[in-house]
Amino acid sequence: MAVENHTDVYFEHRSLEQITGDLSELLMRRHLHLTTAESCTGGKLASALCAADNTPEWFGIGFVTFNDDAKAHILGVSRETLAEHTAVSEAVAREMAEGARQRAEQDIAISITGYGGPDDGEDGTPAGTVWFGWSFDDRTETAVKRFGGECEEVLDQAVTFALGELLDKLMS
Repeated sequence: MAVENHTDVYFEHRSLEQITGDLSELLMRRHLHLTTAESCTGGKLASALCAADNTPEWFGIGFVTFNDDAKAHILGVSRETLAEHTAVSEAVAREMAEGARQRAEQDIAISITGYGGPDDGEDGTPAGTVWFGWSFDDRTETAVKRFGGECEEVLDQAVTFALGELLDKLMS
């Protein structure tokens, strides 16, 4: 597993509010609707979206599924996938995003699953490792990042990265 450090200069110099504002405008202009599936961020992603202008026009459903049972029951993540790969994995990030998009019947879903810290995962995955999924009608993309800092800093960086990457994917 190749883990990259988050050093994207464009988003490093933009506030979360700027990113969510740009994302809001783009989603409204394209008549797209977004849903979220969060684990380690525990609702921070949905909260950031709710602070943007015109949120009800493009965001209505967000899932917080912190443990494996919730991921399986609410999002339809396969228990086999969870057992084989652990909750902090590409496979689970993918299934979370796809499950959220399908269950919410939205155009796009973002998923976040990781270890914010301070402790590493039971499987030895370092604290600060976060997997992301972005599901669209025609594809699902994933990425992994390792963020530094205290737990809250890791979670804030994860939210900013997830939204910045979605904006980038929609603008490409």
